[in-house]
Amino acid sequence: MHPPARTLILNFIATCLVASATTTAAADEANGRLDLYFIDVEGGAAVLIVTPAGESLLIDSGSADIKSRDLGRVLKVVRDVAGRKQLDHALVTHWHSDHYGNHAALAGLIPIRNFWDRGIPDQLAEDKEFPTRAAAYRAASQNKSKQLAAGDTLPLKSEKTPLSVRIVTASGAVIPNTGSPNPFAKEHKPQPEDTSDNARSVSCLLKFGPFTYFACGDLTWNTEAKLMTPNNPIGPVDLFMVTHHGLNVSNNPVLVLAIDPRVAIMCNGPEKGANLETQQTLRRVKSLQALFQLHRNVKLKPEEQTPAEYIANDGTTEDCKGVYIKASVAPDGTEYTVQIGDKGKVHEFKTR
Repeated sequence: MHPPARTLILNFIATCLVASATTTAAADEANGRLDLYFIDVEGGAAVLIVTPAGESLLIDSGSADIKSRDLGRVLKVVRDVAGRKQLDHALVTHWHSDHYGNHAALAGLIPIRNFWDRGIPDQLAEDKEFPTRAAAYRAASQNKSKQLAAGDTLPLKSEKTPLSVRIVTASGAVIPNTGSPNPFAKEHKPQPEDTSDNARSVSCLLKFGPFTYFACGDLTWNTEAKLMTPNNPIGPVDLFMVTHHGLNVSNNPVLVLAIDPRVAIMCNGPEKGANLETQQTLRRVKSLQALFQLHRNVKLKPEEQTPAEYIANDGTTEDCKGVYIKASVAPDGTEYTVQIGDKGKVHEFKTR
């Protein structure tokens, strides 16, 4: 083969590879879908949302200092799977290290345009290391993080299909208790006051056309009831991120049964969350068609949790592969899929 011809062919192959990479990176912009990636941070939380406009929102970032395990998993999904070169928005639901542990480190590896949180306290009773961690977060955000309050909305671009993210709880406050009477309101049994930052979690209600996604961080029992009684201001939802990793100090039936999700995803660990009481509450949800877990709860029997085909990671932390779960919503919001990793079965659901 003559050198000029060989050069032309190599240039052509290189061009094709670049085009292929560009197509992958711009998948959401090209196909108009809304994608949600539930990243395995082993009992913490990290959810990446990529909108049809190509904007990215990372809610929480897992724990720091575990040999960069969670940081690596978040980066892999953001860069390699979702093809993002920056994060347009990074939100902290509350100030526990398994939720904001990698925001500062991420900012040194990938541009973050906007930081959102409930406001940064000076001290945190349950975390003596909080002042040091908070200083790193402040430095990463250049002291420009924006404080969220109940009722606020995030400034995301909305294209053909209307898209919105509304904050419904923050710093212990909730949106006005409007809506239809909650038929499960009488099921609330008050628990001792939670003085931890969990009770002050930021909760987000995402709407994309008729599709609705609801996530409450680590919001706990009494604040859930404060939001949901005597009326239901949320209404029924399509996809629910099970609160607080599936722990039984959260997931008050007064909330879970009232929002009546069709699909639920639990961001638990092998020995953290997915509690039996929460499993039992979810089984009472009339509309629930599928419950996905990031991990099998190694302390529960198989029949006490979701079937194996809906669990992303089996076994213990030591042999965990960190498989994520992806939900993808059609451009008009009328249907969506949930898939474990990039090779799992694609489960199809209709928007309610």
